[in-house]
Amino acid sequence: MRQELMSLPKTLAEDVARNLVMVARLLDEEPEQAYEYSRVALRLASRVAAVREAAGFAAYATGKYSEALAEFRAARRMTGSVELWPVMADCERGMGRPERALAMAGEPEVQKLDKASQVEMRLVAAGARKDMGQADAAVVTLQSPELASNSVQPWTARLRYAYADALLDVGREDEAREWFAKALEADQGGTTNASDRLAELDGVEFTDALEETADETADEAVAETPAVETPAVETPAVETPAAEAPAAEADADAAADAEDSGSKDA
Repeated sequence: MRQELMSLPKTLAEDVARNLVMVARLLDEEPEQAYEYSRVALRLASRVAAVREAAGFAAYATGKYSEALAEFRAARRMTGSVELWPVMADCERGMGRPERALAMAGEPEVQKLDKASQVEMRLVAAGARKDMGQADAAVVTLQSPELASNSVQPWTARLRYAYADALLDVGREDEAREWFAKALEADQGGTTNASDRLAELDGVEFTDALEETADETADEAVAETPAVETPAVETPAVETPAAEAPAAEADADAAADAEDSGSKDA
């Protein structure tokens, strides 16, 4: 990559290099951010094969398979290398064209790949078979000298895991369990979840100890919280005033009427 960047002006090469470094750093954990950096590098130096390749992997990581395939093809035209052949085939799978991925697995380019890339191509071909509903054929596709070998290579765990998964798809559960165990044995970098699949087959359920501790702490806090008594509020009695005035007025009227009556009688 450094040699490719040397064809650019120094300042431009430095800018491109910084963006490519960020792509590599963020690709696994923050693929969307890695994609944004790759777009910047692509705008700066679209004629550099390493930039097109980085842009392809960033697009691939974010599920933009059509865009990724276009970038990989561009990088391949620039370099003439076939090392991107397996990931290009997997892009075809991602675009819903497993038959094209399968056809690529039979092309002469596969014979030019190194051992790791040939294994990767086999994994892609098996995945394409599964996509097409050919579960038994997927099992056969993965059967190879690399699978039978006892030596552990960087790709061994993934190959064994894929074979175990394919066996499970066709109902060969006991064999699947055996190969998940073999995958776990070879998985020194934690690239698969073989341990979880084994536990699932054995009916073992895991609980989150930290979550349980948090729940217990919350329950204890609620239990220890003292009850707060709401003080009783005494409502003062409201005295309704007696309607004395109207009664007094009524008595005065009655007395006046009596007096008038007496005058008339006299």
